[in-house]
Amino acid sequence: MVDSLDAFRALFTPRYLNLDGHRYHYVDVGSGPTVVMLHGNPSWSFYYRNLIRALSTTHRVIVPDHMGCGLSDKPAAYPYQLETHVQNLTALLEHLEVQSFGLVVHDWGGPIGLSYAVQHPEQIERILVLNTTCRAASHYPFRIRVCHVPILGSLLVRGLNYFALGATYMGVAQPMSAAVRHGLVSPYDSYANRIANLRFIEDIPRGSNHPTLAPAQEVEAKLCELRNIPVELCWGMKDPCFTPQFLKEWQESFPDARTHTFDDAGHYVLEDATDKIISIASEFF
Repeated sequence: MVDSLDAFRALFTPRYLNLDGHRYHYVDVGSGPTVVMLHGNPSWSFYYRNLIRALSTTHRVIVPDHMGCGLSDKPAAYPYQLETHVQNLTALLEHLEVQSFGLVVHDWGGPIGLSYAVQHPEQIERILVLNTTCRAASHYPFRIRVCHVPILGSLLVRGLNYFALGATYMGVAQPMSAAVRHGLVSPYDSYANRIANLRFIEDIPRGSNHPTLAPAQEVEAKLCELRNIPVELCWGMKDPCFTPQFLKEWQESFPDARTHTFDDAGHYVLEDATDKIISIASEFF
């Protein structure tokens, strides 16, 4: 297992794409059929470390850090919105001349990946889904909603590191080691470096005038265009955010998808069910 930040950094040489003067970090290792993995908030490419190691023996694995996350730059004044993250992903895949690929999505990686997929369905070979959403509007727990409150949200997320650090406790069903916890939160070590943690939360559509609502609704309306693509769902059933109701929505949108549920796994399902998901992914891709 790759269970420390140093062990993860040993897997790859950091690579960066310059996007309007900002460095956009990505992992690009292995050769063979391409698999692109998209993380969520408040994680980064470190979350996929064991899946990267496993699949890169037979595949080319590409894992970007969304702007503001991981080893990417964290500019204070930046449009941290769904459409911008999709544009960044598009620029990366064009830069790397990726024509077709399998997709792995978790948390915010779901909306970002699906947004790209409905725009380029011919490029998507298959999708592995880990605890995320496929709908524009869903129910989120109080701990997420409270972070939307002006001033209080900034204090909690950026000042107290409530979100990134808290997720390493609330996001797993099995206790996380200190080394893994350090790896997950290490990029978010200051008020300034936690800017994207807050902006991602603020970008969850709430209200009819929210700027991300229309793009998210457009993606939801086009999900039917992806129904011929093989989809597998891996779900941690103890996720306090993406509850089994979200899984049901995926099953409704992709009725032919094969589902794997993990009763003793949380939001960070890849942490709680590492070996099982690696086995599923290795067979799927």
